[in-house]
Amino acid sequence: MERPPVTPQLGRTRVMAILRSADASGLPAVARTLAEAGITCLEVTLTTAGALDALARIRAELGPDVAVGAGTVLTGDQARDAVAAGAEFLVAPVVDTAVVRNAADRGIPCYPGAWTPTEVWQAWRAGAAAVKLFPASTGGPGHLRQLRAPLPEIPLVAVGGVGIDEARQYLEAGARAVGIGSPLLRGADRDPAPQALDALTARARTLLDAVGATARAGEATA
Repeated sequence: MERPPVTPQLGRTRVMAILRSADASGLPAVARTLAEAGITCLEVTLTTAGALDALARIRAELGPDVAVGAGTVLTGDQARDAVAAGAEFLVAPVVDTAVVRNAADRGIPCYPGAWTPTEVWQAWRAGAAAVKLFPASTGGPGHLRQLRAPLPEIPLVAVGGVGIDEARQYLEAGARAVGIGSPLLRGADRDPAPQALDALTARARTLLDAVGATARAGEATA
């Protein structure tokens, strides 16, 4: 099986911004702001009303330097529709091996959600590019570190209850990247006024600084 590689923008920045909202009207402005701040891996969740239209618009506006994917992909039909709308990767809160395998066969990175060693292994065997540890905050960085010990070859992305202040801890525990939604957006999706977007820019840069500092520290001690 040819396993798709981790999305390059996720590998470089170690951050996936999760765009989840009641409706998608404010997401294009949020996506532009995040991309300009340096967060270039964006997940648009299918639980958001109008998600596929927003995904297609964001993908068209931001171009190839920004990776845009679909989140909360639970079925094969949802995966097909997301890819048709332009999704470059798929994210799920669960392991559906059929969805993962189909994505892998098409060369599309898939990040299924798992929490136990068995689930992580099943997701990896099915062809996941990396496995989303979800919900990460239930066990914290310690749980991620314990999973990494027997399964060091499987890249994990910590998602679920991860805040900006905690991101560094998960990376130091061995996460390849983190996924952050509401602690990053803080309502900018509902009211993308200039002041809210300026604050979003500041939070995005704070997050990237923390992640970059961790990466540099790891490189210095490698």
